[in-house]
Amino acid sequence: MIIMAPVLLILLGATEILQADLLPDDKISLLPPVNFTIKVTGLAQVLLRWEPNPDQEQRNVNLEYQVKINAPKDDDYETRITESKCVTILHKGFSASVRTILQNDHSLLASSWASAELHAPPGSPGTSVVNLTCTTNTTADNYSHLRPYQVSLHCTWLVGTDAPEDTQYFLYYRYGSWTEECQEYSKDSMGRNIACWFPRTFIHSRGRDWLAVLINGSSKHSAIKPFDQLFALHAIDQINPPLNVTAEIEGTRLSIQWEKPVSAFPIHCFDYEVKIHNARNGYLQIEKMMTNAFISIIDDLSKYDVQVRAAVSSMCREAGLWSEWSQPIYVGFSR
Repeated sequence: MIIMAPVLLILLGATEILQADLLPDDKISLLPPVNFTIKVTGLAQVLLRWEPNPDQEQRNVNLEYQVKINAPKDDDYETRITESKCVTILHKGFSASVRTILQNDHSLLASSWASAELHAPPGSPGTSVVNLTCTTNTTADNYSHLRPYQVSLHCTWLVGTDAPEDTQYFLYYRYGSWTEECQEYSKDSMGRNIACWFPRTFIHSRGRDWLAVLINGSSKHSAIKPFDQLFALHAIDQINPPLNVTAEIEGTRLSIQWEKPVSAFPIHCFDYEVKIHNARNGYLQIEKMMTNAFISIIDDLSKYDVQVRAAVSSMCREAGLWSEWSQPIYVGFSR
């Protein structure tokens, strides 16, 4: 106790000083940050940056900042540093505010807001693409040990309702720090690009970054308004069907086995559904499981078709799409 006492006294003294700074009759006056800027650093990505107010009164307190995203979608968060990255669509414009805050257990002190804005990019109404959809798919790359799996990207869209006939669209995607322009387009009857295919991308199929897609355009008759959209990979990743599905009947036991799909995810990351169709009476049985084998008791006088499909388990990422069903396998009674 003789050794601990001075330390305890020092801590208590520091607490009293901090509390004294925040007494109601001696509140600190908070000033808004200065030089607040918004800079576009990539497709659907901005950097917010500001500086502490040079006239801010200095005390033995820890100041923080509250950032508020006003458009295109409301959001707010707190930070101790003076910059913040934000992934967001930009075709509607972007605006944000920041203020200085000081919190304790009982109250929040805050300065006024400093605000900045990016205007929506120019373009005539109705000329941007609509109904943009994208899907990814994984294939095995037997020629690369560093990247044994490759991810393809396919996007489709419709021409803007008021886009001139000579409109041409161009698609770009960004994943992480990589940005690519599409080189393989599909066209409509007027020669306008309406789909894009990347057979190989820098997308990581197990990654968690947002996929940003931008489509801009050109025309001799009108300024084409750009359009960007964010995609979560788990929501657009088209999983491959399970491999090497087999089915055998021994008496009244139907044994089904398969292998995991072509995927960068390991074997324990998959859920499966098995579909067994009785061709004689039309009965359909669907079972969900996490293993790659299933045994069912059947009527040995019937013929069956068997299919399996897969999805990445929620243990490994957010729930997403099921694969297509595997090709049917026919087993059972025949004359």
